[in-house]
Amino acid sequence: MSAIQLTPAERKEKRAEAHHLSPVAMIGGEGLTPAVVKEINAALNAHGLIKVRVFSDERQTREDFFASLADQLGAAPIQHIGKLLVFWRPIPPKEKVEREDRMPGPKVVKVVKFSKSGNHRPQIKKIKVVGNMRVAAGGELKRARKKITSVKKTAQD
Repeated sequence: MSAIQLTPAERKEKRAEAHHLSPVAMIGGEGLTPAVVKEINAALNAHGLIKVRVFSDERQTREDFFASLADQLGAAPIQHIGKLLVFWRPIPPKEKVEREDRMPGPKVVKVVKFSKSGNHRPQIKKIKVVGNMRVAAGGELKRARKKITSVKKTAQD
């Protein structure tokens, strides 16, 4: 992957946003191990804009880490200041998984009762119908009955 290229104005905005962030990953004496790269990749997927702290006193080593991480992860290098590296990558859209076994959710039903004389306003009630309930005549809620099966048929199954 190649690093994302940003204009100086966009980079300036990202630096301002990253100012208050804390480092989410740290690169120690072992350097860029696959575990560290994996953790930084996960943080970029979750947050988009991250800071990484490098525990190395050599500036050239930190610059190499900065360039190689941006290239490996396809992220935009925002800032390298001291021992902090700032990266940005757009957050990927999350996949919404539709479950096959999902049942319909609760419904709100309006029940209208008209007056017997016809001179008064109808009464309107909102009722939440859940699960195996149904609205019976007169606006009452009743639970659906289980279908009665014969003893012989259940014994055969």
